[in-house]
Amino acid sequence: MLGVRVETLRRWERDGKLEMSRTAGGQRRVPAAEVARVLAERGRAQPIAHASQRNRFAGVITEVKKDGLAATVEVQAGPHRILAFITREAAEQMRLEPGMQAVAAVKATNVTIELPG
Repeated sequence: MLGVRVETLRRWERDGKLEMSRTAGGQRRVPAAEVARVLAERGRAQPIAHASQRNRFAGVITEVKKDGLAATVEVQAGPHRILAFITREAAEQMRLEPGMQAVAAVKATNVTIELPG
């Protein structure tokens, strides 16, 4: 997702440029919010889709909760945390999962989720 080698991630961690945690087995884990922050700083946002909404926040999905007919999707877009309330069917059709790149498109009181491509 960041397009860098493991050695670069290690160096960024060592230099304090990227916060990581470790699993019980010692593997590095980068929080989705950190990935979103680095992507925003690097300005590598890929165009997702053409649309007329002006308030579009490219970021990373950090949480998807499904219950009954509805789902909430949390997107970390740089310093912004955006929650979208969508149908469960839409979340399942888009196969939304934490760590995916997405755009939260805000129009009036509605937030939609879009995927690259």
